[in-house]
Amino acid sequence: MAIRMVREQNEPILRKKCKEVKEITPKITELLDDLADTMYESNGVGLAAPQVGMLKRIVVIDIGEGLFEFINPVILESSGSQTGNEGCLSVPGKMGQVTRPNYVKVQALNRDGETVIIEGEELMARAICHELDHLEGILYTDLVEGELMDAEEEEEEE
Repeated sequence: MAIRMVREQNEPILRKKCKEVKEITPKITELLDDLADTMYESNGVGLAAPQVGMLKRIVVIDIGEGLFEFINPVILESSGSQTGNEGCLSVPGKMGQVTRPNYVKVQALNRDGETVIIEGEELMARAICHELDHLEGILYTDLVEGELMDAEEEEEEE
């Protein structure tokens, strides 16, 4: 387990589509562990493999309800709508308003290669959509409504 360097917005790897994981090897489980360690160390709620330089369809999320690991995730269903501020470890110090579904249902593999179905609402739905966008080379800054704000300004307003 190790802390990996988080790639920032201007790095080309963040704009590439990730490849499906064909086999869950010890290197894949090590990547899952490193993603979680890096996310927690950076005080994030999610992290996708391309953010640490790996073009694999792997995401970890923890919105305060425990760690969720997604390998080859696919959104099966989404509904509703929510608009709120998002930030990203790859776009440090910034945030912006993004509209996302309020509910999502995702199918993925877990670290044991088992198919799991995970449903999320509100913040979990937002985090899932945000992280899965990374697997397609999409950053939240592509979806921001209006201008990006300094994250510090938002904290002062609350």
